[in-house]
Amino acid sequence: MPENTVTEQLAPMEPEDVAAAFAYLQARLVGDIDTAGAIADDTSPELLHRLLVDVAARVFIPVTAADDHDGELCEHSFLAAALGRLLLELLCHSVCLSSLPGIADTITRFTNNILTDDHGDVADVLRRLEAAGMKQAMEAHPAEAGEHRVRFSVV
Repeated sequence: MPENTVTEQLAPMEPEDVAAAFAYLQARLVGDIDTAGAIADDTSPELLHRLLVDVAARVFIPVTAADDHDGELCEHSFLAAALGRLLLELLCHSVCLSSLPGIADTITRFTNNILTDDHGDVADVLRRLEAAGMKQAMEAHPAEAGEHRVRFSVV
């Protein structure tokens, strides 16, 4: 079987990066193009692109690298991991879905189709993913914990 490098722990994001990426996702989800544009302008489209790919990795990889054999990796695990890597390659190398809205919409569709029960509340799942990412970021960067301020809010 091929080596499964997808299951390696991802390095924590910076708290402000988590906030910006998820604010953009939430703005796109509710159709608030003005807020999404402001976030992209404030963050820089190039940085936001990298951040969204980072968030995509955190959303896709835990699902696509799942085991189904009493905690042991099996052939299906590697197929799922390969699918996750392929999707991330498409996003990373601008082969497809290279625009900020394209990446955000792909994360949202994946969340809706895979991570919610019967296509439930995508916004709630994104908020929980953001909270988990923020917790990891704050633990990894404790000096910034007191300085962190949310710059964007989406209603």
